[in-house]
Amino acid sequence: MTATILDPSELLRPEPDFAHQSLSSFRDYTIDESDPLKERVRKTYRLMHLNQTVDYVKKCHEKWLKFNHAKLTVREALEKLNDLVDESDPDTSLPNIVHAFQSAERAREEFPEHDWLHLTALIHDLGKIMAFYDMPQWAVVGDTFVVGCEWSENIVYRNESFEGNPDGNNPKYNTKYGMYKPNCGLDELLLSWGHDEYMYQVLKHNKSKLPEQALKIIRFHSFYPWHSSGDYQHLLKDEDEETKRWVLIFNRYDLYTKSTKVPDIEALWPYYEKLIEKYVPGVLEW
Repeated sequence: MTATILDPSELLRPEPDFAHQSLSSFRDYTIDESDPLKERVRKTYRLMHLNQTVDYVKKCHEKWLKFNHAKLTVREALEKLNDLVDESDPDTSLPNIVHAFQSAERAREEFPEHDWLHLTALIHDLGKIMAFYDMPQWAVVGDTFVVGCEWSENIVYRNESFEGNPDGNNPKYNTKYGMYKPNCGLDELLLSWGHDEYMYQVLKHNKSKLPEQALKIIRFHSFYPWHSSGDYQHLLKDEDEETKRWVLIFNRYDLYTKSTKVPDIEALWPYYEKLIEKYVPGVLEW
């Protein structure tokens, strides 16, 4: 059986009190060339914003949605994240598998009865395994944004890093609506390519038993200009607000659990392997 929760309001919580630093200090994208971490982040976004065009994103869909790159269980894919540090993340330099378990354990602590949410938190970044198959990190990690219309004002480094992207000079794509119709809806938007869309498509392709709200969380959790800044309202439908509520519930665990405290991953595997078997069993096509 799949889990069903119809009303996200039952999962609403106040601002997190479990963060290991002030909430305002997360997602600090100030430019500081003397700081190697900040420079790594800035350079990753510069390459993303230069190269992520409508044509590029469509080519990524064509390439990756053939699901012919690997055959792995969810655990095998997660273990690959032992060797991945997200070059777009200003909040941590720990391997991505640590972030996965930090997120999952906080969701489990707050909502022990919703095991689907625990697994969603554990695998939300699993699409980043593309980085092990000849994909540059700027096409794997980081915040996503809509391609095919003007770039919103709240994209990270919006004023510095889009120079040279050819879509900015293309009248088909550089207007308010671009290639979209007013209020076409979230599902009709073409977002910059990354791990969100890829993992969503992997789960759909492999007939995951996770509920629809889990799939939406995974698909849009990096779409910060929309879910945290309120951009693109002219392209959205009223029902997209419910998706936003789910993503913001999850954002507590994605963003505010990052710390230097590393969970005992080996001790936690038995619990999460049961969830994998329940919702995403067997060998998946990636």
